[in-house]
Amino acid sequence: MSFSIKTRQETIKKLQTEELDLLIIGGGITGAGVAVQAAASGIKTGLIEMQDFSEGTSSRSTKLVHGGIRYLKNFDVEVVADTVTERAVVQHLAPHIPKPDPMLLPIYEGEGATTFNMFSVKIAMDLYDQLAGVKGTSYENYMLTPEEVIEREPYIKKEGLLGAGVYLDFRNNDARLVIENIKQANEDGAYLASKMEAVDFLYDNQRQIIGVKAKDLLTDDIIEIRSKLVINTSGPWVDKVRSLNRQGSIVPYLRPTKGVHLVVDSKKLPVPQPTYFDTGKQDGRMVFVIPRESKTYFGTTDTDYQGDYRTPKVTDEDVDYLLEVINFRFPEATIGIEDIEASWAGLRPLISGNSGSDYNGGNSGKISDESFARVIEVVADYQMKKASREDVETVLSRLKNSLAEKDSNPSAVSRGSSLEQEEDGLITLSGGKITDYRKMAEGALTLIRQLLLDNYGLSFREIDSKNYQISGGHFDSEKVEETIEEYTNKGMLRGLSRGDARYISDFYGSNAGELFDLIGKVNPFDNLTLTESIRLYYGLEEEMVLTPTDYLLRRTNHMLFGRDTLDELKQPVVDAMSNYFNWTKEQKTSYFEELNEAIAESDLRELKEGRN
Repeated sequence: MSFSIKTRQETIKKLQTEELDLLIIGGGITGAGVAVQAAASGIKTGLIEMQDFSEGTSSRSTKLVHGGIRYLKNFDVEVVADTVTERAVVQHLAPHIPKPDPMLLPIYEGEGATTFNMFSVKIAMDLYDQLAGVKGTSYENYMLTPEEVIEREPYIKKEGLLGAGVYLDFRNNDARLVIENIKQANEDGAYLASKMEAVDFLYDNQRQIIGVKAKDLLTDDIIEIRSKLVINTSGPWVDKVRSLNRQGSIVPYLRPTKGVHLVVDSKKLPVPQPTYFDTGKQDGRMVFVIPRESKTYFGTTDTDYQGDYRTPKVTDEDVDYLLEVINFRFPEATIGIEDIEASWAGLRPLISGNSGSDYNGGNSGKISDESFARVIEVVADYQMKKASREDVETVLSRLKNSLAEKDSNPSAVSRGSSLEQEEDGLITLSGGKITDYRKMAEGALTLIRQLLLDNYGLSFREIDSKNYQISGGHFDSEKVEETIEEYTNKGMLRGLSRGDARYISDFYGSNAGELFDLIGKVNPFDNLTLTESIRLYYGLEEEMVLTPTDYLLRRTNHMLFGRDTLDELKQPVVDAMSNYFNWTKEQKTSYFEELNEAIAESDLRELKEGRN
């Protein structure tokens, strides 16, 4: 079923004219997961997303389906068991996306309590293998001597190196996981629209929510969408959505934190596999270094965030922190800001009072200088009538939640999730992490089906969500390599090089055949290769690509991991899209400027210029 600008207007018409059973606000991984299960259950489902699908948090993660081995140091066996079990489910649902990529965990002498020692890491990895069901397989853990570690990673710090453990982890393409869920929901009959912002709630006479007013950001039209139930899955924005036209102030559910990742050429930082280590700064944090295509990226930071949720920025402080950590662990790399080719910053929708990421450290309850300054600032603004009482209550509530936590920074506890229904009927599903998206959606659907039955007498089937594969993943998850090879051969028969055919097969899974079928049916775009042309055409026709940035940043990896060819690619992509959409000269210029701004932000151009 086509999913493009051509179908968008019809979708919006249906959203306006048909009463839905369920309206989802937010098109990240949480909303996409709910949409798949709801649509597959026969529930008349709509979803609106104010940006591009996954544009907020869900395209800005560490791009792993992480097993959380670090929790085993504190004997949090249940957390790890849940995580690795659900990770296996996600890999089954989308076998073309999460891919096994064993993680190297170097062990150093005398570096504090946050790092495993050689004895404890082996015990932890053996338990981890049992929980993950990989004991006795090719993915079973093993140990490396210092010499073997250095042979693999010649730039790594040698002083104090005792060796390393290697255990199974999975790389992920976060934005692709979202769009494949969205495409599957579309196939199953859901009405989904990006660039559509919820601006107000609709109420009945009993002050119960019966829908939303939404603004089409492509046309500025305001539409009304009526639905029996409305669920808020807007990630870091859940509290902002909860505040729409609500009486009185709300107690925030979330305490967002910001994570930053930086990308360099693999020649500057050669690592053959993901590597995970303590920062060495005694701050309780861990950092990843991960190879991807011909690049290496590293992160993450974990800092409280109260700025603009739409555009979290990488700051000088973020860069200095990560470069200090990387150059400490890889002293022979000597990486500077000028070596950074791309970057991204994202917000984590952490539940207040349970504000931990999957892999970092803890909060002692002390007030940070930043939080203290924020309190002073908002109180001063209130006295000068520049801030409302609600603004003050929000800051103080976050401060109270922070003080209630027991560990030492914004990332101590396993990230939980929350499912709540408020007095006016709004359902909010918040928190969680990518690995848990299917399980979170399953819990939400249990509540949704019960409410539709109790309040409307509507009964819907319960699907087996653990086995309901998504778009691109319709093949045997036990035969990933064989399937990719099969599709690769099909692509080669259609005239592609083995490298290009293999890349498309690995990237698009069971949808690869649809791309190969375009060869001979569509003409290559001017100044684009055949491979790039079929990828762009497929994105426009089947993946709701609406802007050049949608395509180059979230439907493909060009902006993050293909910076060397991006400058020669961007003009032909904009030209092709302009012809496809029949843009005016002004529209084409505007979209090209938007793309260049996104590239400049990823490049850290402003920060680099500020240091010259």
